[in-house]
Amino acid sequence: MSEFLQISFELGPLPAEAAEQACLQWGASAITFADARDAPVLEPAPGEMRLWPSTRLQALFAPGTELQHTVRGLGATLGVDPDRFEVRWIADRAWEREWLREFHARRFGGRLWICPQHESVRDPAAAVVRLDPGLAFGTGSHPTTALCLEWLDAHPPTAETVIDYGCGSGVLALAAARLGAQRVQCFDIDPQALLATRDNAAANHLTERVHPCDAVEALVAPVALLMANILLQPLVELAPRFAVLVQPGGRILLAGLLEDQAEEVRAAYRPWFMLTTVGTREGWIVLSGIRNGPALPMACG
Repeated sequence: MSEFLQISFELGPLPAEAAEQACLQWGASAITFADARDAPVLEPAPGEMRLWPSTRLQALFAPGTELQHTVRGLGATLGVDPDRFEVRWIADRAWEREWLREFHARRFGGRLWICPQHESVRDPAAAVVRLDPGLAFGTGSHPTTALCLEWLDAHPPTAETVIDYGCGSGVLALAAARLGAQRVQCFDIDPQALLATRDNAAANHLTERVHPCDAVEALVAPVALLMANILLQPLVELAPRFAVLVQPGGRILLAGLLEDQAEEVRAAYRPWFMLTTVGTREGWIVLSGIRNGPALPMACG
């Protein structure tokens, strides 16, 4: 069986993009960045690639690669002593599926499951969303996403209209639809997220109820439920817009927050929502509330 050459090393002060380009220059067919020190990385903003404080680069070279020539050449290009490299030969495998082995079906609450394509859920009462990890953030592994999924399981939006604002992979939108939502509109500033949401909706046979939108103006509102699993600053800035998008008596679900950021968000939403804590996990917090007051005109620009 043919073997791939893997060269790995800690980046240290090397810029990630420069190291990646050097590996590609010397024939790497795949490059992976991994955590070298078991340090957490907070959720990235859309379009951002955020690395660990100590990052290890792993470069994979095709069978037949000449070991000494590649190691010496890569070291010279990077300005790195080749003795820093860890070199190993790896048997050929189905690489595009290999990393999915660590991603398994997971239940959130009583009956909601997020399940990869290579596994199945036998419970006939389960509400199953099929989802493989992809380029867009969101498979339920992050504490904020998990808390939102558990909240949806406990508060199914049966026959309701929903907006998933900052949809990422579409995992919350798909879960809402699988739990009975009539129509779920998905907005994100990242085109890759909208593409992932569209593809995941098709894979789950939910295209008739899950609708990606590439402009805020395309959202049909007000709705009964708005979900936003994003970041502190946009959540604060979007409070007036969200008040327009949610109908009186409708619900809002806000996530992507560290616990010490919750009070700033509560203050921003207080004119329209009295937010309460859904749950906390690993330093993260999720908030929810009910829209008070009359409906507002649709001029949320």
